Amino acid sequence: MKFDPLPWPGQPLIARATGTPSHIALLGNFPPRRCGLAMYTHDSWLALKAQKPSPRVDVYAMDDGQVEGYGTDIERLIPQDDVAAYHAAADAIDASGAQILWVQHEFGIFGGEAGSYLLGLVNRVSIPVAVTLHTILESPNGSQRSVLEALLDRAATIIVMADKGREILERVYKVDPAKVKVVPHGIPDRPLGDAPAMRAQLGLPERPTILTFGLLSPDKGIADMIEAMPVIRKQCPDAHYVVLGATHPHLLRNEGEQYRDTLLARVTELELQSSVSFVDRFVELEELTEWLTAADVYVTPYRNPAQITSGTLSYAIGLGKAVVSTPYVHATEILSDDHGVLVPFRAPDALGAAVGRLLTDQPMRNQMSLRAYARGRTMIWPRNAEAVLAAMAPALRQPRSGLGQPVLRLSPVERMTDGVGLLQHSVFGIADRDHGYCIDDNARGLLLMAIAEDLPINTRIRLAETYASFVQHGWNPDTAQYRNFMSYDRRWLEDVGSEDSNGRTLWALGVTAAQAPSAPLRSWAKILYDQTIGSISGLGSVRTKAFAMLGAAAMTAVRQDPASQTLLGDGVAMLSALLARNSRPDWAWFEIVLSYDNTRLPEALIRAGQALGDSSAIATGLETLDWITRQTTGHDGMFQPIGTQGFGKPGETRTLFDQQPLEAWAMIDACVAAWDVSGDPVWIERAQAAHDWFLGRNTLGAPIVDQETGECGDGLTSVAVNGNNGAESVIAWQMARRAFVRLSESVTPVQDSGEQIAHAA
Repeated sequence: MKFDPLPWPGQPLIARATGTPSHIALLGNFPPRRCGLAMYTHDSWLALKAQKPSPRVDVYAMDDGQVEGYGTDIERLIPQDDVAAYHAAADAIDASGAQILWVQHEFGIFGGEAGSYLLGLVNRVSIPVAVTLHTILESPNGSQRSVLEALLDRAATIIVMADKGREILERVYKVDPAKVKVVPHGIPDRPLGDAPAMRAQLGLPERPTILTFGLLSPDKGIADMIEAMPVIRKQCPDAHYVVLGATHPHLLRNEGEQYRDTLLARVTELELQSSVSFVDRFVELEELTEWLTAADVYVTPYRNPAQITSGTLSYAIGLGKAVVSTPYVHATEILSDDHGVLVPFRAPDALGAAVGRLLTDQPMRNQMSLRAYARGRTMIWPRNAEAVLAAMAPALRQPRSGLGQPVLRLSPVERMTDGVGLLQHSVFGIADRDHGYCIDDNARGLLLMAIAEDLPINTRIRLAETYASFVQHGWNPDTAQYRNFMSYDRRWLEDVGSEDSNGRTLWALGVTAAQAPSAPLRSWAKILYDQTIGSISGLGSVRTKAFAMLGAAAMTAVRQDPASQTLLGDGVAMLSALLARNSRPDWAWFEIVLSYDNTRLPEALIRAGQALGDSSAIATGLETLDWITRQTTGHDGMFQPIGTQGFGKPGETRTLFDQQPLEAWAMIDACVAAWDVSGDPVWIERAQAAHDWFLGRNTLGAPIVDQETGECGDGLTSVAVNGNNGAESVIAWQMARRAFVRLSESVTPVQDSGEQIAHAA
């Protein structure tokens, strides 16, 4: 079917496209929830089902916990603040056989910061995604921008309801214009009504009637219209202004009826009680059309210039109402060419003059009504559904790829390395010299070069010597401990580093002594290890002890070493005592808080148990590793590490953000240790989950590792991946990937490890 060109900007010529979807998953608010978005989603659902042939449309409805009585039309409810429910819904959508997911996006209806939980759903589904944007912010805050940009990037088709929306997407968000389709808000197909007759039917007085409808809130501009009523009454003394709609649920929860009471008080002050009526209830569409029919003039005095969509404005146009509005985006477009009257924002005098003129000039009002009604015929729901299906058609030809095979590149490590050592931080991949160096990262670099047997030997030796030199220079004989931070101009910024940095250094020395790519490096590491183990073994931090135990376990694998065995024994005793002190039936952990590098503690017990032949230590390590793994496992086995926002909060087992690459690496290493002593395949599965966290199987469905560059982001924030690529994160991915490949090869050996670890410069 073809339609005549439509007479207002932004409206495309619509024809039923070939290859349109036959099975759609529709996500948004839905009745009995009472809001404009729920009405829109419901009407879209009905319009799609009325198409011939009719597609299957499954509804996935957002649930804010405030509404009961959802019916059988809904495939699944998604609790707004339950992150796991988004992942489960994505799996259900994939399992249903739906060809495309159509998201109705509005800020405030999805959980997480700026609605970020939605990203976990759209990034998890394997099918194409279409998004209808009900609000497009020209000046978003940082979180809103991050979430919306990620959603727009994921979407194969983006639908907006006004041409201005397309312009904003191109200018502000740099969206490819080919992805954007303009489909105006749909409206019911109704005949031109008789206002006096409908007023009589509703029991309204026979007076010139002005109407505003919507959930009551300050941005609707009702206060401006009340201020305009004295001006209107000068022209039309018997004018009657009806404010139809319940208070917005969010406002009601936070403030009660304070805003409505303020409006009522102002009506009394202006002595407008006989001219202004409030109808305090939400009305469904059929009743709304009756109220609109009863009005002579419809008014939308909204205060937000950026409002892209107003469903009630569309309904009013569809019923042939003369409209007076402020010039927000949707009104500017739909009322163009004398299809309505625009007045400035927050200008009661101009508002009153425009409404008064329409009420007193019936020929003008009638002509405007006919023009509005004609425009409305281009927006009826059948045409809306056809346009949406046509917009979705190209998206069906864009299947989404899976996680893919990661490629390890050494270039991110080399980028962060200079003649001194590893720099700490970077800003979007550019090494940040302002923060200098630290022994923590250089110890990690030394670890990497010790275990990275897939790299060319000369590369390993060259980089290992650089990191070893930094570590050696970090030793302070006056304090018998390592320094940590060095400025870019090679000045140590402290005499003693953190206990953890000392523990990590001993760990790196032990592994280097056992596995370094050259005999001189191994000899150097043994000498420095022996020189420093005495002072470091006496440090009291639990993680310091665990790091040192990992180094000691590595050392005992290559020589008889009483000092290392003593350190391991002391560490087992310390961890066992802490576990006995802090455990309770629901808390099998060494501390009353969960913090960073958690799985290094059970890993240290397992490795110590192996080195000492202590089966009890191994068993305790496996038990505590199982417990912490369950605390960091989300829907369908997804790895969800303890976020830095939750560090140090007693009794809290799950704070989602910010998630760090260091935690995924530590989990894989611990699972390798558990597999080595138990052979239980559950540890393969858990290591796989931590590995896939880097690739995008995470809370937001966002890849932490850039598969083209090999860079690793500095973490998963509540809205996006941290785009910086510091040394800690870069090394964490390098270590994690190699540990997982070695684990995989121990289960299913391969002839050429290059099939598992591919490299590019």
